[in-house]
Amino acid sequence: MFRRRAALVAVGDELLRGIGREENCRYAAEKLTALGWEIAGMEIIADDVKAIVNACHRWIGSVELLVFSGGLGPTHDDKTRNALATFLEAELLPTPLFDEVIKRYEGDLERKSRVEELRFSQGAIPASAEAIFNPLGTALGICFDHSGTRVLSLPGVPWEFRAMADETFSSLEKGATVSTKIRVVGMGETVLASRISPLLADSSLAVSILPSPEGVTVVLRGEEAAVLSGEKTMRHLLPCDCLPPGVSTLEEALVRAAEARGVTFATAESCTGGLVASRITDVPGCSAVFKGGVVCYADDMKMRLLEVSEAILREDGAVSERCVLAMAEGARTVCKGDMAVAVTGIAGPSGGSPRKPVGTVWIGIADEKGSEATLHRLFGDRFFVRARTTALALEWLWRRVKEK
Repeated sequence: MFRRRAALVAVGDELLRGIGREENCRYAAEKLTALGWEIAGMEIIADDVKAIVNACHRWIGSVELLVFSGGLGPTHDDKTRNALATFLEAELLPTPLFDEVIKRYEGDLERKSRVEELRFSQGAIPASAEAIFNPLGTALGICFDHSGTRVLSLPGVPWEFRAMADETFSSLEKGATVSTKIRVVGMGETVLASRISPLLADSSLAVSILPSPEGVTVVLRGEEAAVLSGEKTMRHLLPCDCLPPGVSTLEEALVRAAEARGVTFATAESCTGGLVASRITDVPGCSAVFKGGVVCYADDMKMRLLEVSEAILREDGAVSERCVLAMAEGARTVCKGDMAVAVTGIAGPSGGSPRKPVGTVWIGIADEKGSEATLHRLFGDRFFVRARTTALALEWLWRRVKEK
């Protein structure tokens, strides 16, 4: 296998102005990296013919693959199609492949007529290029080879881009390297780096340490034998803190562990507003182990649905050890689960006090042996506090389920 490099270019004024969020280059980078390709560069450029032509000159001939995202629509600000024709010095011509797009609308004559009008815009490609079928939209993609570079131009609509990228990337030759991702929980990046120092010293591996509110992801990249050996070493060094092979999220690890042990569980949430339960229900098959969740934001709902006593709320407040323990016990009783996790806290930006500042979070767990709680002091904005609290709740529940 040989070294293969790709460049990714997102086209869109809205991306440069922060109106839209770039997703397609990230998706393409992840897919190509999994195929052993190296990403030489990633750009966002304007909806401008000159800018797109300049990107062609910049990358064609220096990488094996150039992928454009966006600018293939039917409106005045979609310039990629014309720009590629300008670069190739070729005429834009309609292609018979657009007939396959039109066939989708055989049962809707009005819409079929509107789509037929797009034949000379979204159905046109440079004369020297090939068309790429769009299974979800009307804009055909464009493909051509030039100076040793394969150029792919795909629509910017994320679901269309992903479907077409999956199809076109499937025919690419694999590169010389492989990579794997290992999610680690329970420690920050500095502690993790010290724990896996033998891997960092291994010259046959490229190691990336990527922190997030969910934990730390370690990416190992290199030749296949080195990556397999590196993953084995890492799991030996961190036997209790790595998610299982093939599992990339805490919620999936939790559901799989509960399935393996025949354990059911429930959730009770205040400051996270249902994020914990939402993450769990993202996992297919979770209904076998997840009994349900209770979101009790207001104090009266904590009393009514989870039987948190008025005395606890009056004496200790909703953000307290006694409250979160009562919430966990109440959720376990109401949902009839083997275990329950509960969270309550102050996500901010207001609501804090000197004794309970913003970022104060209690997490509790209840099972047949009783209940216990932990206090966390989190620092960050409302989004971070809620995301980190969700991850901490899932992690603790996962660790407890594994002990069963």
